Amino acid sequence: MTANKPGGVVLAGIDESESALAPVRWAAAEARRRDCRLELFHAGIGETVDVSGKVAEQKADELFGRAHRWLTWAAEAAENAAPGVRTQVVARVGFAADLLIERSRSVSLVVLGSHGLGGLRGAAIGSVALRVAASASCPVVVVRGRAVPDGAVVVGVDGDERVLAFAFDAAASRKAELVAVRAWHGTPFDEPGRPEAEERALREHIAAWAEKYPSVEVRTLAVRERSAARALMAVEPAQLVVIGSRGRGPVAGGLLGSTGNRLLAHSACPVAVVH
Repeated sequence: MTANKPGGVVLAGIDESESALAPVRWAAAEARRRDCRLELFHAGIGETVDVSGKVAEQKADELFGRAHRWLTWAAEAAENAAPGVRTQVVARVGFAADLLIERSRSVSLVVLGSHGLGGLRGAAIGSVALRVAASASCPVVVVRGRAVPDGAVVVGVDGDERVLAFAFDAAASRKAELVAVRAWHGTPFDEPGRPEAEERALREHIAAWAEKYPSVEVRTLAVRERSAARALMAVEPAQLVVIGSRGRGPVAGGLLGSTGNRLLAHSACPVAVVH
């Protein structure tokens, strides 16, 4: 698949919660679809106060013992979701976001849950998922809501060809419809023909990709809507929403833009953030 990064690894970050199994199952199916290895990655924080060597060793044994139990549980869930998937388990000591961002430099895809791995209880999106989605070197999928198996792959068209590459790959491998969405700002007093012109420009923008993937059924939606996130979430049913990693405006290039933040907090299906 052209959107894959060399390395052939789909990494699923897991924590010690039942909700961690949702990204594991999603990642296992994706790894089998891509015919690559699945890495189940667990990060834990060790003792932060000075302790004797014997106590430190005991604490480390407890930490890795607990991690091993959760990773074994996750590996069983991965095998049930995608029989035959090649799986490796990895446990590290340290801050989850830092370790995942570092690991993202050498894997094809990072898959996380919308909470856990250090997320704040009651928050709309976990702090680790938000930071990794904004700063990883490879695409990141945040698994939230429910992916409709026969739903569309929805892509926000913002001029980044890498986003289109990932979305068309995803649609082709799933034999799914691709819905290309672009939100444009306007008023009822815009010049006549503006909606038609926006729709035509969107079709022309993705035409080369549609030719490259003739098996993918493509639908375009140029929507007069100030919120791109709202336009993307309006497409139902969907199994995956694909967006770029940066917003536009004065804070572009910093953290995720408003579209990414809103989708990661409120999307009804998994969201892929492409870097």
